[in-house]
Amino acid sequence: MIKKLDKLIIGAFIGPFIATFFITLFVLVLQFFWLYIDDIVGKGLDMLTIGRFVLYVCATLVPLALPLAVLLSSIMTFGNLGETFELVAIKSAGIPLLRFMRPLFITSIIICGIAYMFNNYFIPVAQLKMQTLKYDIIVSKPAFDIKEGVFYDKIDGYIIKIGKKEKDGATIHDILIYQHDYNLLQDFVIVAQSGKMTISPDKKFLEFNLKNGWNYQEKGPRNTINTQLIRMGFADYKKVFDLSSFKLNKTDDSAFKNNYQMLNMRQLGTTIDSLEKTTASYRKQSRTLMSSYLHILNYLDSPWQSQPPVAKKDSFAQLVPDSALRSILEKTYSTINYIKPSTDISALSYENDRKNLRLHLMAWHEKITMSIACLVLFMIGAPLGSIIRKGGIGLPLIFAVIFFVVFFLLNNFGRKFVKEDVMQPFSGMWMATFVLLPIGIFLTYKAMADSQLFNKEFYYRMLKKFRNRNKKGNKA
Repeated sequence: MIKKLDKLIIGAFIGPFIATFFITLFVLVLQFFWLYIDDIVGKGLDMLTIGRFVLYVCATLVPLALPLAVLLSSIMTFGNLGETFELVAIKSAGIPLLRFMRPLFITSIIICGIAYMFNNYFIPVAQLKMQTLKYDIIVSKPAFDIKEGVFYDKIDGYIIKIGKKEKDGATIHDILIYQHDYNLLQDFVIVAQSGKMTISPDKKFLEFNLKNGWNYQEKGPRNTINTQLIRMGFADYKKVFDLSSFKLNKTDDSAFKNNYQMLNMRQLGTTIDSLEKTTASYRKQSRTLMSSYLHILNYLDSPWQSQPPVAKKDSFAQLVPDSALRSILEKTYSTINYIKPSTDISALSYENDRKNLRLHLMAWHEKITMSIACLVLFMIGAPLGSIIRKGGIGLPLIFAVIFFVVFFLLNNFGRKFVKEDVMQPFSGMWMATFVLLPIGIFLTYKAMADSQLFNKEFYYRMLKKFRNRNKKGNKA
């Protein structure tokens, strides 16, 4: 019976989990492309490049989709069991809530392990490939997309404006072309009434076959008035633009391989040790640098501190003879101005290394917290589903979205606080877990006690009793 019960619960969980995982992944991918739509559209990308990019994006979003899928599917599973009174039958057989949660608890631990393996081994590679490809797409020139009445400046050295474009996309009217050349006094201007706009067969050149127009150019030496404006009319004129810079170039993966997002936990640990030693050495380096110029630092522990208080209250000007005061002050200012740039550079390097250390520690903890999140959200979803006793996608989806938004916001707040040095990496990255875990324990306790926490009829009865008491009190 126990084995059949385990199979029943796992079978009821697997279907919703797979469905919600892919739906969640699809929504997250859409959100990603919504953020970067301006950088991707109009690049003339082939289907293979788009497919590779979508694959890399999906891989990087798996750790975020897994917790939400576990949360929603666990609520749906236990909600369906409660709605069909199977939970009542199981409890009436003397099986406690924790016992029939056990198979899915073990399943969630397995999912946590898969999420960890994905975070540690697949995500760094996918992040490296995706960031490299995204960089190539963003820095590449936009594809040929000249609109009516808009100045187009994506071709180096040229600004093009077209008054009207026919439906065929090739016939154009009221053309204005500015060619900027630093060797010329003014921009080289071409104005034409109409023309044809075509791409060469090898897609390397944009050709304008213009009709009935004028060329304007100013020639002569700079910074003089001995210049002349040349105006030349034409009936037919061909202008060719080089589109070689529009091509998508491939960047080597090694350009991003040292980024903290591209490293696994072992590599992060090695880098963290190195950064900790580097940041610890700044204090010693700064003291050595200061001591080599400010020799007074070597005598901070000398017997002068044991002198009477009266002598210590004397000002610096009273202790130094007037004849030597000016030269001493000048030498002091000179020494300070000399060492200040070195200390500023050292301080800047120290802050950069500390920030880099925080980012690496954040990535190290995140690989664990995003895996543990699957188990934490299951501990919320399973008892929540048994309490609300509603299956389907309606009410479970609402609760799943609420708790996932809380998790997502807490996780993002933690990341932001760590980056801004408001919180330590450990407390910042584990903040969502520390907040949601007690909620999961509380909901489990309520579910074990058959709580009416989310039963609207329970609150309706409580409100009705309260109203009846008020009426009796008013009559008395």
